[in-house]
Amino acid sequence: MNARRPRVVIVGAGFAGLACARALRRVPVDVTLVERTNYHLFQPLLYQVASGLLDPSQIAAPVRSVLRRTHNCDVLMAEVTSVDLQERRVHTAARDLDYDFLVVAAGSATDYFGDASLRARAIGLKDLDDALALRSRLLRNFERAAVCTDAAQRKRLLTFVVVGGGPTGVEFAGAVAELINHVLPKDYREVDFAEVRVMLCEAGDRLLPTFAPRLSRSAQRNLERKKVDVRLGTALREVTTDGVVMPDGESVPADMVVWTAGVRAVPLLGEGAPQVRHGRVEVTPSLHLASHPEVFVLGDMAALDVEGQPLPMLAPVAIQGGEHTARVIAARLRGREDAPFRYRDKGTMATVGRGAAVAQIGPLHINGLIGWLIWLFIHLLYLVGFRSRLIALWTWGWNYFFYDRPVRLITLPPPGG
Repeated sequence: MNARRPRVVIVGAGFAGLACARALRRVPVDVTLVERTNYHLFQPLLYQVASGLLDPSQIAAPVRSVLRRTHNCDVLMAEVTSVDLQERRVHTAARDLDYDFLVVAAGSATDYFGDASLRARAIGLKDLDDALALRSRLLRNFERAAVCTDAAQRKRLLTFVVVGGGPTGVEFAGAVAELINHVLPKDYREVDFAEVRVMLCEAGDRLLPTFAPRLSRSAQRNLERKKVDVRLGTALREVTTDGVVMPDGESVPADMVVWTAGVRAVPLLGEGAPQVRHGRVEVTPSLHLASHPEVFVLGDMAALDVEGQPLPMLAPVAIQGGEHTARVIAARLRGREDAPFRYRDKGTMATVGRGAAVAQIGPLHINGLIGWLIWLFIHLLYLVGFRSRLIALWTWGWNYFFYDRPVRLITLPPPGG
C-alpha cells in the first residue's frame, strides 16, 4: 500500500498562493487551494476597472483554469472560518481540511482604523466589488448631475475625494481626472465640467512616500496638470454623509469618497500567531511561524524585516515568497534544512495616467513616458493569460491615442436599492 502523501492547504489565490501552488506542481504532495471567490485578481489594476478603462475579465482569471495543469492541486471555493493550529485543521464554510503544511496567504483588506461610520460612508479599492461599485457610483453621479437643478446638490455630486497619497490613491485620482477631462464631456453635454472637482488628500508631506522625493514631486505635478486638487498634510477630521471635513474645519460637500489610506492583514490566524503593525503576522526568516514550523504566512500577511526594513506589501514579494515556501516544503521532504527567504527587489512603480508614470528600480529613478512604458511592460508580464495581456495592451494603446474608456457601464444598483 502506498504511503499517504503530505497534504498542503493553501489559503488564498492571490499572487503568493498561486505562486506556491504552481511551484509545488512536481513535489510529491497533495495540495488544496481554498479561495472565497472563484478567481485570481490582479489587484494593481483595480483602479483601471473603477475608472472604466479595463473590463473585470482582463484583470481576473478563474482559479481552476489557472491551475488546470497543476494536477496535484484541488481548488475549493469556500470562506475560511478559522484555523486550529493545534489540531492542524482548517475550518471552512464547506468542509474541514486537515493539513501537514499550511500556507496562509489571504492578503489584506482596507483599513478603516476601527471607524464603523467611515466604513459605511467611504468606498475602498481592494477587490472587484469595490472597483465595480466605484465605477457605477461615479457614472451614476454624472447621470444624476445631468438632470439636477439644485446647484448645491449638483456640486456635491460632481466632487470626488480620494483619501491617501500612496500608489493606489495617486493612480486612481489620475485615472478619474483623465476620464473627466477627456472622455465624459463628450457624453454629458448637459454638465458644466467647470463644476467637476477631483481632490486627493494625503496626511503626509508628499505623495508616494516610499518613492524618492523627486519622483513624488513629478507625480504631484502630473496630477495638478490634470486639474487634481492635491492637498498635502491633510488628515481628514471626519467623513460625513455629506462629504469630508478638513483639519481646519472646512467642510467639502462630496457624494463620493474613496478610501485608500491604509490596508490591514486579514485576521485569519487569531491569537495563535503574534501580530505586529497593520495586523501582519511575525514569521521566521523562512516565512513560517516560530511556534508552528509547518505553518507558513506569505504576502501582505507576513511581517519580516530584511536589512532593517519590513517587507513591502507588493506582488513581487508575494510571488517570491510563494516560490520560496514551495522550495522549503520540497527540501523538508528530502530531510534538508530550511533556507532563509531572500527578497530580490525589482523596484516599485506607479502610473499617473496616460503616458506618465514613476519607477524606482534600485538606483534608477525614472518618470514620464519612459517610466510609463516600463510600467506597461511589467504589468503585462504579471497579468495571467495571453488573452488578458493582448486585450489590455490593445486597450492601453487605444486609450493612449484616442483618450477613450470603453467600459463605461453602470452595473450595480444605487445604494439602498
